[in-house]
Amino acid sequence: MSTQAEIKKALQLWGTHYAQACNETVVDASETKAQQLARVKRLQADYAGFVAYYFPHWCTDQKTGKMTPMAKFHLDAAKKIRDHENFTGIFMWARGHAKSTHMNLFIPLWLKCQERRTINVFVIVSANENSALSWAANLQTELAFNQRYISDFGEQTCVGKWEIGNFQTSDGFNCIALGRGQKPRGLNKRGFRPDYIVCDDLDDDELCLNEDRVKKTTKWVQEALYGTFGAQGGRFIMVGNLISNQSVLANIAAIDGTYITRVNVRDKCGNPSWPELWTEERIRQREAFMSYASFQKEYMNNPINEGAVFTEMHFEKCPPLKKFPFLVCYGDPSPSNNRNAANSMKAVWLIGALDGKYYVLDGRVQRATNAEFVDWFYDVNAAVPEGVQVYNLIENNTLQDPFYQQVFIPLFVEKAKEGKAINIAPDERKKPDKFSRIEGNLEPLNRQGRLVLNADKKDGEHFKRLAEQFLLLTPRLSAPADGADCIEGGVWWLQRRISILAENSVTLSARHINTKRI
Repeated sequence: MSTQAEIKKALQLWGTHYAQACNETVVDASETKAQQLARVKRLQADYAGFVAYYFPHWCTDQKTGKMTPMAKFHLDAAKKIRDHENFTGIFMWARGHAKSTHMNLFIPLWLKCQERRTINVFVIVSANENSALSWAANLQTELAFNQRYISDFGEQTCVGKWEIGNFQTSDGFNCIALGRGQKPRGLNKRGFRPDYIVCDDLDDDELCLNEDRVKKTTKWVQEALYGTFGAQGGRFIMVGNLISNQSVLANIAAIDGTYITRVNVRDKCGNPSWPELWTEERIRQREAFMSYASFQKEYMNNPINEGAVFTEMHFEKCPPLKKFPFLVCYGDPSPSNNRNAANSMKAVWLIGALDGKYYVLDGRVQRATNAEFVDWFYDVNAAVPEGVQVYNLIENNTLQDPFYQQVFIPLFVEKAKEGKAINIAPDERKKPDKFSRIEGNLEPLNRQGRLVLNADKKDGEHFKRLAEQFLLLTPRLSAPADGADCIEGGVWWLQRRISILAENSVTLSARHINTKRI
């Protein structure tokens, strides 16, 4: 049962929306009855028009003051739900993409006003009863005070049956709010069993940390909650962003026959999925403030288990560069030539080996153009004092070679013409898969404290990004690992070079002339 504090909060929320519902849904008094009937018939078929007309106060951007058009995925969801009276659907949408607003408010009221009504008992379920009560209060507010909805479909309130979280309208529509795990009770209303159930953000961080609780809640959803449907079934909807692969949302999504839509803040091409609201500027502001893992979880439906391979990274004061016998400046390119968020990152890192430790001294890792990637080699080399040998290498397997020859070599040549010459050579090593080589070659070094990141640059954006990529490394490579991959390439080369130069070691082989050096 709801506490008095929870009910008070729901009533306060109700009062907040009351004024908006009254003030912003004024009816056009000049409209004739024939015009009204024609408009209603049109809006019953036009979901976007329905929302824009009846709920302008929900669709106005608070910063710009303008109406925000809904996205295609909103329209597709409404049509899917309207046309399928018996289905299970997962709407896995990023935070801030109006999933709760559509599923708990707009779509139920759209279904309710159809000529053939297919919704009679609506059950809202949230992680806690208070959240469910808040959405029930929003729905009650619109039914009680939305002047346009009332003008078109009649008075909605029902005296004596208007309790917060368990109410009935004058035409027999019922809404019940439940918290996660709460015993579904009294859900048979006038012979009608639930026919529209929404599980709204059922998961939370605390629940997902406990596998047993996730299993128990999943069982509750499948048995106690889903079992409230009658023989005819109904619409069973789950909405939320995927905050963990160990979650109720993930478990229900894995059931055969479940309809799933997945909307991230960026689409597969790196563009905003809902550009009318989530502009590129707004997305970048969010990305800049949040950690990579947090942004991926909340806005990209990509939960990442931090510390799965690398539990922590070691930052220490590095020896002066002159102490190193030689250094490697290793570059890991990507074929893209822009900073689009959908592209891989490029990386260039300066690494040295001394007394059994491998020091990451300086470098860059981010999305960049090819020219910027080449500039990084010069920037890093410029900080190395005279007399310290630097070997400059670029990863270059068979598939990458045409790109190396046709793109990077000309860029280095152009720099040389400007009087900025450095020697560059391709690393043509045949590499195992990315995760295996990073885990196999670097994790033991890091665990032993022998992989060291420069403490003087710990607060720099590139070292922060590099450390984050190590900590987010998983076998699925759910997060970028271009910086970590670059470090592996440089460390591997250093290890081979040290082995060749080791005292008393002898290498018997024919000399290979590399024609790709410049």
